[in-house]
Amino acid sequence: MNIAALSTANIVLAWSVATVVAAVVFTHATKHGSKHATAWGIGTFLLMIVVLPAYVLHVWRRKPSGPKRRY
Repeated sequence: MNIAALSTANIVLAWSVATVVAAVVFTHATKHGSKHATAWGIGTFLLMIVVLPAYVLHVWRRKPSGPKRRY
């Protein structure tokens, strides 16, 4: 893909999506007590294709604290 061929609208859309996803990751990490919430957010913004799957795996592997709910 030729970067020079990208329109301004495409660039703004990509920037907006990256910003929203990074903010969601940062908020989630902060809410769940991550010591590196800022790094997760910045990493997601800069290199989403690598950091977002790594964050999802990190969250899935983490054991939930507290008693498990039984239904």
